[in-house]
Amino acid sequence: MKADLKQIQSPIKSEMAEFELRFKDLMKSRVKLLDHIMNYIVRRKGKQMRPMFVFLSAGVCGDINDSTYRGAALIELLHTATLVHDDVVDDANYRRGFFSVNALWKNKIAVLVGDFLLSRGLLLSIDNDDFHLLKIVSNAVKEMAEGELLQIAKARKLDITEEVYYKIIRQKTASLMASCCSVGASSTASSPEIIEKMREFGEKVGMAFQIKDDLFDYGEEEIGKPVGIDIKEKKMTLPLIFALQKADWLEKRKIIHLIRNKSENKKAVNEVISFVKQSGGLEYAKEVMNRFYDEAMTILQDFPDSEYKESLSSLVTYSIQRKK
Repeated sequence: MKADLKQIQSPIKSEMAEFELRFKDLMKSRVKLLDHIMNYIVRRKGKQMRPMFVFLSAGVCGDINDSTYRGAALIELLHTATLVHDDVVDDANYRRGFFSVNALWKNKIAVLVGDFLLSRGLLLSIDNDDFHLLKIVSNAVKEMAEGELLQIAKARKLDITEEVYYKIIRQKTASLMASCCSVGASSTASSPEIIEKMREFGEKVGMAFQIKDDLFDYGEEEIGKPVGIDIKEKKMTLPLIFALQKADWLEKRKIIHLIRNKSENKKAVNEVISFVKQSGGLEYAKEVMNRFYDEAMTILQDFPDSEYKESLSSLVTYSIQRKK
């Protein structure tokens, strides 16, 4: 049975409410313009799945405490900073259906806002001697930047193998999910073995999550990101990589030509989408996604039964079955 987010959140309902208040407080600034922008960012927050992963992972491993709140806030601050900077890099005017910071206040201010969020997160950890949490999250931010740059470099040549694709999504997406779960475990003073096991669990979830996101590009769901956006941006995702591996030399050359030279052409994008679907690319990607999902669930089974574990399991299922 598929649970909704409110049901999943029930064991940490009071913690999430408290976290929201603490996070709003952290975002305050004495600079009026910055305070105004921070209020805008807080108002348009998403589903808050990352803090949920932190709190539920902490509950699975031990007792939720002040360090858990700071760990969740650190991840949200640093992640929000990367999103603000990403929108500048991508020249994106929208984020989750709202105007992006750079669309409303221009690039110069957006970059400075990202810097403020980054430094706010660093200071939160340093002021509270949370160096163990800061190390986990800083490593994730480094991995995310490397993953993005690797993807950009490969997009120029369109020569991504399946192995390179896994490396990119492990760095770009899975590293952040892994840090959510390891921060949760680490905040409860768990053993290095338990923290590592939670990190592995989060990484598997992140891999499955990204493949799910890649599948949205092929219009399999009615709601989601715009169809073909990855193809337009020359991003090589798993369904396309698999389809190209199966194709003969002539067909492969034709598809790569379309992506390289006609990615702005709707007809060409639709041709690439049809090619991927007919080659079984979507089925293959779903198989791989489900394999990562199963591996994550197997790791979670090693932890003692609790309401936190049950909700964490449901949250993973929700993230893989989501419609957007």
